Amino acid sequence: MIVAKVVGNIWATRKEDTLQGMKLMIVQVIDPISQDSGRSFVAVDQVGAGIGETVIVSTGSSARLAKLGRHSPIDAIIVGIVDQMDVPPARDE
Repeated sequence: MIVAKVVGNIWATRKEDTLQGMKLMIVQVIDPISQDSGRSFVAVDQVGAGIGETVIVSTGSSARLAKLGRHSPIDAIIVGIVDQMDVPPARDE
């Protein structure tokens, strides 16, 4: 699973039939320790996340199985909204 921040919405009036009615969000990977941001990608929103929220994203075959089964074109799905992260500070090595 990946920790990410929701940074935007996607509207698609035409999409694969199994995606009808699904909310699509743009998420950006964040490093829980440094809070640095990384790559962005699209994820189906399963939990009602909003822009600016920190979320947990499942990817790959686990994402497909979480919503529609193995025949869905989903590669990433938001499965949780983070309330708090307790992360020890990074150690200088």
